[in-house]
Amino acid sequence: MEALTILAVLCAAASLFAAFWFRKREKDTLTHLSRMLDDAAEGTFLEQTFDESLCSAVEAKYSRYLSASAVSARNLGEEKDKIKTLIGDISHQTQTPLANILLYTGLLEEETLPERGRAYVEALGLQAQKLQFLIDAFVKTSRLETGVLALRPKEHEVLPMLSRAVEAQEQKAAAKRIRVTLLSDESTMRQRAIFDEKWTEEAVLNLLDNAIKYTPQGGEVSVRVTPYELFCRIDVEDNGIGISEEEQAKVFGRFYRGMEVSGEEGVGIGLYLVRQIISGEGGYLKVTSRPGEGSVFSVFLSSV
Repeated sequence: MEALTILAVLCAAASLFAAFWFRKREKDTLTHLSRMLDDAAEGTFLEQTFDESLCSAVEAKYSRYLSASAVSARNLGEEKDKIKTLIGDISHQTQTPLANILLYTGLLEEETLPERGRAYVEALGLQAQKLQFLIDAFVKTSRLETGVLALRPKEHEVLPMLSRAVEAQEQKAAAKRIRVTLLSDESTMRQRAIFDEKWTEEAVLNLLDNAIKYTPQGGEVSVRVTPYELFCRIDVEDNGIGISEEEQAKVFGRFYRGMEVSGEEGVGIGLYLVRQIISGEGGYLKVTSRPGEGSVFSVFLSSV
């Protein structure tokens, strides 16, 4: 009887020891996996030599997976550096020739030229400006898409940014006798939202440029801010040609241009850039329009 009691005590002790040992081993493995995850998240993970008698097969496989991921991350970083260099080279190498073309075109316009020669010079100047806009748009879009240029949204007042954008487009609007109005009241004077000030102004400039381009002479374009509890809405509204319902989902695509505007100047990159900027800072964009009645492009920015 006494022997059975001793045996039972030993079995219980052995069971407790085994449970403790397996629990400790499981805890050590999970702790090690957690450390590996932390290193991977910080980009400092390095593959080590693992003893299969001490670490589980899952841990070893996970190590190999993280090692492969680390290599992929390094390769991606190297490719991003190459793209960054390429974009910088394109921007640098094209800016000087374009600036010279525009300079010499301006000098020629000041000379006394025959009517046909003046027409050629004006056409050359317009095409050079179009090319400059196109290259700038490509560079900006490429930088955003590849993450070379990161958006840094912070809390800012909305109206100062909109005022600068409207002022920058006044000359273009005046050339078509289009009135551009920034609508505000007491509720929006100090309205704040979370956005990247420089790039959101770029987005609004593109929306205004688009509105002016497709609004007939003598038309109107307005910019309005509407505050909500959790977000702020910016509307750019025009009374231009409008957009059909089937095309509204397509206008934010790269290089997309509808049949109605195929004769107008443009390359179909402006609205695509706007969407990249707004979505990249956590906002979203929508359009409401009816053909012949104008369009409203609405930007929604977080205000908390």
